[in-house]
Amino acid sequence: MHPNQKSQETRVHRAAEAALFRQHYVSAIDVLCGMGLLAPVHVDAWRKGRVDFLERVIQGNLKKISSSMAIFHLWPREKGLKPSETEYMRSTRNGKVSLQFSKSGDPGIEKSYRTHFVSPELSEKKQFHLQEKLEKAPNPVVFQNLRESCCSECGVEIESGSFLFMEQEQPLCLHCAGLGDLEFLPSGDAALTRRASRYSGRVAVVVRFSRSRGRYERQGILVETSGLEKAERECLEDADERTLARARAAERRRNQDVELAAQMTTQIAMLFPGCPAKEVAEIAAYTARRGSGRIGRTEAGRNLEESALTLAVVAAIRHKHTRYDELLACGTDRGTARERIAVVAEGILAKWRNPFWAE
Repeated sequence: MHPNQKSQETRVHRAAEAALFRQHYVSAIDVLCGMGLLAPVHVDAWRKGRVDFLERVIQGNLKKISSSMAIFHLWPREKGLKPSETEYMRSTRNGKVSLQFSKSGDPGIEKSYRTHFVSPELSEKKQFHLQEKLEKAPNPVVFQNLRESCCSECGVEIESGSFLFMEQEQPLCLHCAGLGDLEFLPSGDAALTRRASRYSGRVAVVVRFSRSRGRYERQGILVETSGLEKAERECLEDADERTLARARAAERRRNQDVELAAQMTTQIAMLFPGCPAKEVAEIAAYTARRGSGRIGRTEAGRNLEESALTLAVVAAIRHKHTRYDELLACGTDRGTARERIAVVAEGILAKWRNPFWAE
């Protein structure tokens, strides 16, 4: 086998195995994303109808894509996976339509993309729910526009801050899009949003572009009035019960955080026996803080993996025992700043690894 072909086969198998381990099924899309040939953001755009066929946004030539798919479709047989054909749909104002994968639209190629391979470990019930989930079309997206526009069908002016629907790159007012009778429910109340979505036959997601963050952010949903009213009645009826449940959940999270910090303290002390006890406790408490986005809140950190805890200790050394923050404040970029303090940081790290060293 040619080295390039062997490398490609390895990449395909690695991506397929990772997807199967993560979700108990694997598809062509999973493999292409895992190989870095397809970006999830492009999959999302295709699912929402902003890309006419998926192959348009796959990186690489058709020969490479075809050979990767050929390798992938041999792999499930070896693993004893069950093939399951899934219909990919998207919502339009006239109902649901099938999505196209290939430029040619050839039925055989389309089927190869649509086929998922499911782990035999999944029960029939779970396989059924999985099929339902995969075939469900995403809710239509409505945009809260940042500047004035006009409906491409009826010509009505769509003022800044109003809602519009995009179809084939053309703006439509909600009336022409068939969404004019829906009511806007702003984000903020998760229980109300969840219930209103459940009781509404039609739901659209409302987003607005954030110039500061450079991305679309969810603002709420459009739902049927009857569904919203039913959800509001339910939320009023069990408001006290949900308040108590939130309090219990908050207490449970606090206990979990205390336990995680204690476990991290023990593990860091084992990995860095020369680190002062006070520093160990401070690093653990800082790293384990919920919602911080730090390495300790990743899966690796919560699993107390050595690599994650070492990164947390290195970060603590960098900020507390070197000129790193001072260099950043003076305008030095992060890469250069880390190079300048590397010798000092590595020296402290080496001392902390030594069980016979102490301050």
